[in-house]
Amino acid sequence: MAQNEPAMKPSPTGRDARKHQAASRIRGRNEKQINLLPGNPALRVGGFHLIDYAGVIHLHSAYSFDGRTPVAEIIEAANRNGVDFLLLTDHSTLKARDDGFEGWHNGTLLIVGEEIAPRFNHYLAFQLQESAANTGDPPELPPQTLIDRVRTRGGVGFIAHPDHEGSALFHVKHYPWTDWSVTGYTGLGIWDFMTDWQKSLSGYLRALLSYVFPAFFLRGPSPTTLSRWDLLAQKRRVVGIGELDNHDTLRRILGAHLSIFPYARVFRLIRTHVLTTGPLSGNSHDDIAKILDALRSGRVYVALDYYRSSSGFSLVLEEEGRYATLGDTFHLRRSADLRALLPYPGQISLIRNGTLCHRVTGKELSVRICEPGVYRIEVYLKVLGCYHPWIFSNPVYVTRPGNEG
Repeated sequence: MAQNEPAMKPSPTGRDARKHQAASRIRGRNEKQINLLPGNPALRVGGFHLIDYAGVIHLHSAYSFDGRTPVAEIIEAANRNGVDFLLLTDHSTLKARDDGFEGWHNGTLLIVGEEIAPRFNHYLAFQLQESAANTGDPPELPPQTLIDRVRTRGGVGFIAHPDHEGSALFHVKHYPWTDWSVTGYTGLGIWDFMTDWQKSLSGYLRALLSYVFPAFFLRGPSPTTLSRWDLLAQKRRVVGIGELDNHDTLRRILGAHLSIFPYARVFRLIRTHVLTTGPLSGNSHDDIAKILDALRSGRVYVALDYYRSSSGFSLVLEEEGRYATLGDTFHLRRSADLRALLPYPGQISLIRNGTLCHRVTGKELSVRICEPGVYRIEVYLKVLGCYHPWIFSNPVYVTRPGNEG
């Protein structure tokens, strides 16, 4: 080689090649105009003009020690599945943002956060300028310290998979939240795909069937999680989100290597829908703030969108020309009309302070309420003759004037 001839860089191989090729495809697309998804009009009533965007929260890429999928491949899978936004949560790192992945990629907005994961009490943190995980932290860092650290840095934090049980059969450890004396968190995961799916792993045949047909084996949020959420929400706003917690890890089962799970297979499962004031603009900075503001305010519902899309669901409370929806506080003067609408028929349950107070089957529930309380909706969808969990809304917080309790 001549002395002045530039050295050729070796071609990436193996996993690095996979990451390089996918990233090149994403960069090529981003040189073109963003194909921004329009969202789904969710609510036009009174002063509301809210748009429904469906996203996935809590997922891991090759930036996590236990992940293996390049971010670019995850984005491609999200594009193909019509996912509006992703909240990436690699373990104790924001490296994906440093490497330029945060922002719009065609119709999918990637927001980079992190999961801080000691042995117990895992926490999802977003809207941080730098990681909230310190290398010098003790293994048993008090969770309140972590919550306070995220909050003082202006972040948004959610308790992750609070009632995770693992799987004894497949040697999966349990990672629940154990300290419920904590305060200052924005919300918690009310329906985590991995927690729910792993409960089906009670035998090898059942595990195989649930791997092939995961949506069919999901049973919905844990009753323990919902009961705790209902109690917490009677004291203050606690935002409920959906989680995927997917790693696309390879596991050897009965002599075969299985991916748990390819992202293209699970992006139609547990989604978190946010209702934004007006459409997203295509400006990454502004749109990230808008999505996180909607999450922070509780304008959120969680849905299993595998069988039917839940886009178009709404919950509205109205009294004398005043309106409220998910996450809002509503001051009840006399009585108010509560109305829930579905895009497809389902079994609709109205929950007040954790107790069922009304149930109908159809596309609409309309009731008049006269008592303060925390009101939310649960919907089950009939598939092949059986009801399956579908939609779980955040509450409307109804009070009497002068009484926030």
